[in-house]
Amino acid sequence: MTQVIADDAEAVAVAAELAAKFAREAVLRDAERILPRTELDELSGSGLLGITVPRSHGGAEVSARTLGEVVRLLSAADASIGQIPQNHFFFVEVLKENGTAMQRDFFYSELLAGRRFGNALAEKGTRHALEFATRLAPRPDGSYTLTGTKNYSTGALFAHWIPVFALAPDDSLTAAFVPHDAPGVTVVDDWDGIGQRGTASGTVRFEDVNVPADRVVPHHLTFERPEVFGAFGQFLHAAVDTGIARAALEEGGELIRTLARPWGESGVDRASEEPLVIQQFGELALLVRAAEALLDRAGAAIDAAHRAPADEDLAAEASLAVTAARAQADTAALTVANDVFALIGTRSVTAGRGLDRHWRNARTHTLHDPRRWKIQHLGNHALNGVHPPANGIV
Repeated sequence: MTQVIADDAEAVAVAAELAAKFAREAVLRDAERILPRTELDELSGSGLLGITVPRSHGGAEVSARTLGEVVRLLSAADASIGQIPQNHFFFVEVLKENGTAMQRDFFYSELLAGRRFGNALAEKGTRHALEFATRLAPRPDGSYTLTGTKNYSTGALFAHWIPVFALAPDDSLTAAFVPHDAPGVTVVDDWDGIGQRGTASGTVRFEDVNVPADRVVPHHLTFERPEVFGAFGQFLHAAVDTGIARAALEEGGELIRTLARPWGESGVDRASEEPLVIQQFGELALLVRAAEALLDRAGAAIDAAHRAPADEDLAAEASLAVTAARAQADTAALTVANDVFALIGTRSVTAGRGLDRHWRNARTHTLHDPRRWKIQHLGNHALNGVHPPANGIV
């Protein structure tokens, strides 16, 4: 039976408990690509997947700051498990933004019962990530036929519901919520990335899938008003990368203390006492602390913007705060996961230790969208006062 979490403090406590458990076999799951089906069932049963459901519908309605901490904790334990619910929470926000009362009632009940959302967003072959070819065609009875192919569909393999970005007959962007087992839906486990191996971010095909009208949300309306939706999605990505950075730092530190040998010229008995090692490790710790601080600040900015949804300046500040957190998390995860090897030495690359998974996970996940455009938006605002665009990815 799925428990219902009452508040923010309980959400963080449950996440910490699960993270400690999930971390125990994270190396094995990565090495053998054991998909985390059991762990995701535990995640569902814990109630964590329902923590953003509004209090009016029986949920905890946790703050963005709390949700960021939950995702960070899970990602530090196993980055694949941390990334999978990122899309789940993303589509809960889609419902909050533009779902009807009936849609919210139905899906919030599903969430509190432990049901999982996957995603079918990205497509190969289009000009860029904001262009879609998947379409909803109208049927005489008012329902739709969904046709298209999606890629990088993180969480779809494990989902009860697969939300799909598709173009309506008038070319407006919609989100269609489709059952995993609906006729015409095929989920293919063909993800072969070097990192985030347990996310099963493969292909989903929709062949003449019937979608009732009450399963379609007009997502395009989100961007016709001041919005923090894009910032929210990017915020959760930043939490994943920040978790990876923390895990690489802590695991690297443990190996420095227990495995590494000092350089002969240092005059010390342990690598952890070598001044140059301490200095460089301190620089890595600084990167991680900065990422964690910016993540927390970004969560607070999103919460502030949610309290005043018509305030364009608060919405812009939320986007900027998240942009900074995302850029710093990118740098921290990649740098720490790479540089700890040099502080440990050759023993760090032997098979079975799994230290390399942090770099592979960071390298894979940070490719989601380019850091260079985060810096571009930060610079354009700082220099010219230009707010980031409302496009769903800032």
